[in-house]
Amino acid sequence: MKPPKGRGAKVLYLDYDGVLHHEDVWRHPRRGLYFGAEGAGHTLFENADLLTQLLVPYPDVFIVLSTSWVRSLRYSHAKSKLPPNLKSRVIGATFHTRMNHGAFASLTRAQQVLEDVQRRQPSAWAAVDDALGWPIESLPHFIPSDPAAGIADPKVTSDLVIKLRLNFGSSESALGGNFYPNA
Repeated sequence: MKPPKGRGAKVLYLDYDGVLHHEDVWRHPRRGLYFGAEGAGHTLFENADLLTQLLVPYPDVFIVLSTSWVRSLRYSHAKSKLPPNLKSRVIGATFHTRMNHGAFASLTRAQQVLEDVQRRQPSAWAAVDDALGWPIESLPHFIPSDPAAGIADPKVTSDLVIKLRLNFGSSESALGGNFYPNA
C-alpha cells in the first residue's frame, strides 16, 4: 500500500463543526447543510479566514481533515467547501473509503487522529477540535475549540497561536508578540 501524503511533513488535523463554525450543523437531503436552533445566526466556515491568517507564518503546514463531513459528504466534497487558501493545504483525511465505516465511527476523534498520526508519521502535528477525551500524551498537540464560537473564542485563538508555535516552530510573524488577526 502506498504511504499517505504528508509522511515526514508538518500536519494540522482540522475538524469543521465547533472549529470553523458553530457545532450545531445538520444535513438534509433537500435543504443541504444548515444550522440547528443553537447555531442560528452563524454561517458555515465563518472562522476560516481567521485560521488562514493564523497559518500564514507556517507555509509548510499541511491540513488533514478530521471532520465527520468526510464520511458523510466524501473527501473531495468536504474539501471543496473550504476557501482556496485552506483547500490548497489539504493533503488528506483521517477517514478514507477503504476503511470500515462502522469501526471508524466507533472510535473517538482522538483515536481517529492518533491512528492517522501513526499511519502518516508527520514530523510534527497539532489537532484543533471541539471533541474532548484526548489522552494525556496527546495534549501538547491538541487545541480544544469552543463548540459555539470555534477558534474565534479569544482563549482558543490564543491557545491555537501558542500550539502552532510549539508544534511547528517559531516564525517571525508569530513571534512578533501579538499575532492576533484583526486585533
